[in-house]
Amino acid sequence: MTIQAILRTKGSDVFSVGPGEDATAIAQALAQHRIGAALVRDADGTVLGIVSERDIVRAIARDGTGALAHHARDLMTTELITVRPTTHIAEAFGLMTEHRCRHLPVIEDGRLLGMVSIGDLVKARIEQAEQEAESLRAFVTAA
Repeated sequence: MTIQAILRTKGSDVFSVGPGEDATAIAQALAQHRIGAALVRDADGTVLGIVSERDIVRAIARDGTGALAHHARDLMTTELITVRPTTHIAEAFGLMTEHRCRHLPVIEDGRLLGMVSIGDLVKARIEQAEQEAESLRAFVTAA
């Protein structure tokens, strides 16, 4: 199964914030949308980085409550780990494990196509395992 299959089910909408958004607004938006990260994009839609709950928590641990006034541009991770639509789920899991990240923007030819989370990958893998088990049951029953 590929990332493209996940995006077909999930959709391609990606929640983004501007580089000038403060940590409080970002945290509120993440909570409201029940997501763990947002892409940081400029006015033209260019992806600048990603800011996650972890980034905000680490800033608070380092700088105290003053971190809540920090902007996305100061909190974000700029070295993005990305995947293509043709990336297999197992490879995406490997990237997340290796780089200790939970979200992967899906980019092809410089164009943002969506974003997948560890939860999306787990859900897809469980669905795949259930389909395989059902196929095996049907095969055994028919034999």
